[in-house]
Formats: sequence, C-alpha cells, structure tokens
Amino acid sequence: MVERADAARNRQAVLAAAGRLFDDATDVEAVSMDDVARAAGVGKGTLFRRFGDRAHLLRAVYDARLVDLRTAIDSGPPPLGPGGDARARISAVLAALIDFKLDNRRLALAIEQDQTGGTPTLYTSPGYVATHELLSRLIADVGNPGDARWFAYVLLAATRIDLVDHLVGTEAVSRRRLHADVDVLSTRLLG
Repeated sequence: MVERADAARNRQAVLAAAGRLFDDATDVEAVSMDDVARAAGVGKGTLFRRFGDRAHLLRAVYDARLVDLRTAIDSGPPPLGPGGDARARISAVLAALIDFKLDNRRLALAIEQDQTGGTPTLYTSPGYVATHELLSRLIADVGNPGDARWFAYVLLAATRIDLVDHLVGTEAVSRRRLHADVDVLSTRLLG
C-alpha cells in the first residue's frame, strides 16, 4: 500500500523532530510524546496512531538512520559491501557499527537498554538479526563454520553501545583504537 503524501510528510516531520529532540536531550527518557508532536507540528493523535508509543518512536528514528548503513553493507562497495575478503568485511562491518552507534549514542543507548517488551529486544531486532546472520556467514567463510553463530555474537558484543560509550567517554579510547582493538579480537577469535 502506498503511503499518502501528507502521511509521508508527517512521518518525516515526526522522525526529524524526534531525532533532534532525542539527540539534544540529556536523557532520552525525558522527551515526551507531547514534545515530539509539538516540535513536528502534528497532533498527538497522529503521533500515537503512527508510532504507538515512545519506545516504537525511538526504534523508528533509529531504524530510519540505520538505512544508509544497511544499504552500504548490503550493496555498497567492499570492504563494507559484498564481494571482498571475508576478514576485511568483518572488520569493516564492526567498525561501521561502532561509528554508527557513537554517532547516534543517545538513541543507541536507549534502544539497546530497552527491555520493556513493547519493541524487539536488541537480539531480536531486524538490524541485529541481519548483521548477526551476515557475520555468521562471513565467519563460516573464514573457516569456522561450527563456531560461526557464537563468534558472531561475541564480536557483536564488542560493539554494544554501553561498552563503547564507556570506553570512549570514561577511558578516553579513540574510535581508531576501538576499531583496532575489535580487529585484534576478531583476528584472535577467527585464528
């Protein structure tokens, strides 16, 4: 079903306004649906009909921002996209995830810590599942088919935003160093 033009405009206005509010907030939890509706210039009813609740709105903003990264992973040039060396692609995917989460830190923290049951958990969200499946295939290609699923979970755990945020914010680890450390982990894990 094709979305009406006014509905598409409202959806984009809501996602943009919510994204700004979430990015600017000290605490994402403090951003109310009233705040988002007001900033987007839509009625609260429109907001609730479209997104349901704040948890689903958070997920929608996060997923909208994730589209470009998913496209680069699914069909972009190597090493991030298909067609290159499996080890190089694993490193590129992990580095891109770290960068995306740091660039969207508040949203990522809220999404990864949300266990309310209203939205998919971190491990069942479509983006996580797709990335886990990709890494599992790449790890199997490297030569660890029996351990591929487990190793993919381990590597993705190294990109969790609570860990990455702590390392960058508290221990002053640079992005470059995080990328290098995750490379070392994947090299040791995959042999």
